[in-house]
Amino acid sequence: MSSDNKSIVQQALSELLGPGGVDALAPLIRDDFLHHRPDATSSTKTEWLAAVGAALVPLADMRIEIRHVLADDDHVVMHTRRWLPESGAEVAVIDILRLDDGLIAEAWEIIEPTSHATANLSWWTERPAPAPA
Repeated sequence: MSSDNKSIVQQALSELLGPGGVDALAPLIRDDFLHHRPDATSSTKTEWLAAVGAALVPLADMRIEIRHVLADDDHVVMHTRRWLPESGAEVAVIDILRLDDGLIAEAWEIIEPTSHATANLSWWTERPAPAPA
């Protein structure tokens, strides 16, 4: 099942980036799909597809390189590097997807501009200032 799920996720990315865009991706996503963000908010299938569709317009020429696709039962993790058109800015992206009955049911995504990576390596050493006495 894990290899089937990897294939579904790779197909979903191909469909999204192909001429069909979000319309081609939509059939691979469950109707009760949830996209979870790092800030603890989430969006539905309709909300997420609308946001992705809006982002694809200015990012139509984005280059994506798949670095890793790992699967464990109903979860697939994809690590990609993406270069933005014109500026060449690079982001590293980790997508964690849960599949159910051959469709994407949930997704979590972490995006980090690679130019911020060094600064983000020491976030745990930052201490809040002591409260005034």
